[in-house]
Amino acid sequence: MEIEFKFCIPPSRLKTVEAALKRGTVVRTRLQARYFDTADQRLAADGMVLRLRKEGRRWVQTVKATGDNALHRLEHNVDLGTTGPAPQIDPQRHQGTPVGERLAKLLADGGGMPLVERQSTDIVRLTRDLRVTGPGGAVVEMALDVGKVVAHAGTPEQRESPVCELELELKRGDVQGLVSLARRWSQQHGLWFSTVSKAERGARLLAAQETVEAVKAETPRFAARQPDGLAIRQAVVASCLAQMLPNASEIAAGSADEEQIHQLRIGIRRLRTALRELAELDPASGAAEAAEWEPPLVEAFRALGALRDREQVVKLAQPRLREAGAPDFDPLAADDAAAADAPSPGDIVRAPAFQNVLVSLIGFTAAKPAEPAPALAAEEGQSAPPAPAPVGANAARRLLRQRLQHLHKQVLRDGERFESLDTESQHRVRKRLKRLRYLAEFVAPLFDEKEEGAASRYLKALRPAQDALGEFNDEAVALALYREATARDARAWFAVGWFTARHAAGAKACRKALEKIEDAPSFWKKN
Repeated sequence: MEIEFKFCIPPSRLKTVEAALKRGTVVRTRLQARYFDTADQRLAADGMVLRLRKEGRRWVQTVKATGDNALHRLEHNVDLGTTGPAPQIDPQRHQGTPVGERLAKLLADGGGMPLVERQSTDIVRLTRDLRVTGPGGAVVEMALDVGKVVAHAGTPEQRESPVCELELELKRGDVQGLVSLARRWSQQHGLWFSTVSKAERGARLLAAQETVEAVKAETPRFAARQPDGLAIRQAVVASCLAQMLPNASEIAAGSADEEQIHQLRIGIRRLRTALRELAELDPASGAAEAAEWEPPLVEAFRALGALRDREQVVKLAQPRLREAGAPDFDPLAADDAAAADAPSPGDIVRAPAFQNVLVSLIGFTAAKPAEPAPALAAEEGQSAPPAPAPVGANAARRLLRQRLQHLHKQVLRDGERFESLDTESQHRVRKRLKRLRYLAEFVAPLFDEKEEGAASRYLKALRPAQDALGEFNDEAVALALYREATARDARAWFAVGWFTARHAAGAKACRKALEKIEDAPSFWKKN
């Protein structure tokens, strides 16, 4: 199992990064690799890579697969010696290893389809081993890769993609030493974390694919049936990062795809819920970590949504206003100047503070539980209180039940008085309902099958209220937007009057939808 970070390097920073790497002893190696898959790309679909690579004069066969989280990779290498021509690819070379067995099963399930060469790479790699001193000490291999990925080599359809990246792999020691080094280098050199492998670059070239689909939320995967508090936090944060990191990686590389931006914002919102609602599960550091990580997440979330939210509201509102007889009018005309000065989505994601928190969160998901430190002697012979112990599995489930029940009651209470709340308070009700939904999604797998079925029914029961509050919030945003526009164009008054007339009915619909949540099955309650 390898643990590594991979960062893209802006072309303008390459010389600086190379000079910094060469402050220690470096080894230069030319790496020429050939990647194999079945005709229907079974390996790529399963997140696996099978390659032959000439490393200097030696041939090495490697299989890789995705691991437990964004840092972990399953990997097995077989040194094939210094033979001249390229050897034949042979999956049996990985027999008896976890990743080899996974490869064998995947190929067998595909009916034994033959492997074909899909793409190749030609890379010059500079490597250096660096010892990280102090807390979280570790030995890390740093590898600077510069070169290209090639698809359809030697044909009129040949395509190439440049490679310019820095990989940091933990050779031994504490993963926090790797995290510390990754944070330092990403901050100093303006690097950004990337989830795109060289094999994936080649697959995109083969498919002539410019944009990939946005990655949506996934259910947390818990290694144990009864995880303790820290393990729950790590698994939930890992599930949030599984949504955030691929989308952030694409945006940082220059994508302006609206759905990728939208899914990244959903991931950030889910992560903030996890940090807030699960802090009590890790009393030693949960609250402190949440306080440290929250500001950059909030800043990125707001910056990514600054103009998009308004644009989406107008897209929804304009057809309805036209149907009601409103005059043609663009309430966002004044936003053009602001948009020209606003940072791009890529600028927001590449921001040092945001990249720093991503690296820290990835490291958190891979960290091992800390050994309890001995109590330090205090003055007058008194012992200092020991550090809070990790919350056990039973206590963790109890805390989760309490958090779900608390949020559930808050939502019901808010629903009863929704029509009398001010605009800001009504908006908080919607955010609280989202926190309830996300928390329920996070913890549903922790309960037995009977309770898990109830969790699905509970989440389904929340949807009418989510839809009602979502529409109500969009209309409130639209009302504020058009009211703001009346200062420069009287045509905006039609929309102001139309949305104002709908406000009371919308609030009533929200109240009724929220009241129905009381009938939803509380899956967290013991039977």
